[in-house]
Amino acid sequence: MADDIILDIRNVTKTFPGVVALSDVSIQIHHGKIHGLCGENGAGKSTLMKILSGVYPYGSYKGTIFYENRELKLEDRAIRQAIEEGIAIVYQELTLVPSMTVGENIFLGKEPVENGVINWDKLYADTRQILEKYKLDVPPNAVVKTLGVGKMQMVEIAKALSENARILILDEPTSALSESEIDKLMEILETLKEHGVTCIYITHKLEEFFRITDSVTILRDGKTVATNPTSELNHETLVRHMVGREMKERFPKNSRKPGEVIFKVENLVATDPNEPSRKVLDGVNFDLRQGEILGIAGLMGSGRTELVTTIFGEYGNIISGTITMDNKTLNIKSAHDAMLHGISLVPEDRKGQGLVLMQPILRNISLANLDRFAGFFRIDQDAELAAANQQGKNLSIKAANLQDRVDSLSGGNQQKVVIAKWLLTNPQILIMDDPTRGVDVGAKFEIYKLMNELAENGVSIIMISSELEEVIGMSDRIMVMHNGRSGGVLETQGVTQEKIMAIATGIEA
Repeated sequence: MADDIILDIRNVTKTFPGVVALSDVSIQIHHGKIHGLCGENGAGKSTLMKILSGVYPYGSYKGTIFYENRELKLEDRAIRQAIEEGIAIVYQELTLVPSMTVGENIFLGKEPVENGVINWDKLYADTRQILEKYKLDVPPNAVVKTLGVGKMQMVEIAKALSENARILILDEPTSALSESEIDKLMEILETLKEHGVTCIYITHKLEEFFRITDSVTILRDGKTVATNPTSELNHETLVRHMVGREMKERFPKNSRKPGEVIFKVENLVATDPNEPSRKVLDGVNFDLRQGEILGIAGLMGSGRTELVTTIFGEYGNIISGTITMDNKTLNIKSAHDAMLHGISLVPEDRKGQGLVLMQPILRNISLANLDRFAGFFRIDQDAELAAANQQGKNLSIKAANLQDRVDSLSGGNQQKVVIAKWLLTNPQILIMDDPTRGVDVGAKFEIYKLMNELAENGVSIIMISSELEEVIGMSDRIMVMHNGRSGGVLETQGVTQEKIMAIATGIEA
């Protein structure tokens, strides 16, 4: 084994009942490098990381893993043993205690104790030392719930590094970060390299591989497709390896021709329901045509999500302005009201707001439509199953059985379940808040095709996206938001990312 190889994964196979999650996977990861791991949802990335972090212990899989020139066997105390070995993972969903301070979170469960009492001075001194060493700009005494998502991500990294991690696994670390926070994370990763920390970097944002990684391994259907130095790859090669076919266009062509205006928002002003003195919307104006995809762009905090959840009746208190549909003024007070008017919302947070994770796929698809299947004190289960099956086929949801729990699915398939649920309501207007967030390139393309088909069949779509390329590539028109206001509606033809950002930052009206 080469001296600079810190992790040598050899012929690892992991199976579940009826599913081969990993098949003969082999990867060599070099000391002090950033190694990218990419693949579609369901390719096996998460399964492999769970083996390395001890969630799936030694004996539950076949194959051999060498770590620092000796065989790694994570057995009885597998998760704790992985941490003690210096293998740490930062998950996409943050695992911090919001009411505790940064220092308390970092040393939770391993507080320095003297004579049976926590030595708080030492705890915060050690916290400060870790933060300064890795250039993590977070106050040790700050309460976590007062921090932004980017700072919370830094705390998660510091928590992992407090265990003297030599291998740090980052799972979709930028999915909820702003551009400036992503820039800061990239600086932190470079600092980690300087200190000899090896990183395994997982993301669906392909451009990040080219920005930060030294080499990339591509998985497809549980198999290792290729491992190459990043300098030898390009975007097209990565996509081809991931999906097993050429994808010459990121955004599928469409033939839709939007019709007349069917929906209008005029001078909408709304306040935060938890803080009535704070305006979250302060003069929003736009209209929506039949069969149109209207993109909404803007920085985090610009009011994008607040706007669509208020339209859906689930957030802001409207204090002035009007919402009209088919020339009739709407008074929407709840999601049920919105649904009665033919409006559906695919939310930004699919796990927190879109799914009931412990319930089966079938029940999640039918959940918003139970009235449709209700009889005398019972649900028509045959009709429910038939409708869910049809939605599953229409959206190519990859699942062995609709009775499987929805949390057993990959992120992309979970998103398809959320979309299936709301399509079953037969909406006239479908609102989609960051519909491809955390979704791989193949599943993205399928969602894009579905959106085009819906629009061509007369469904009007409002799509929020944090990716400017996606907004431009999928929309007929784009509304840009800034500080709770609509900064302008742009025709997609000829629009640039620079133009959108100028409006989103308030530089240009």
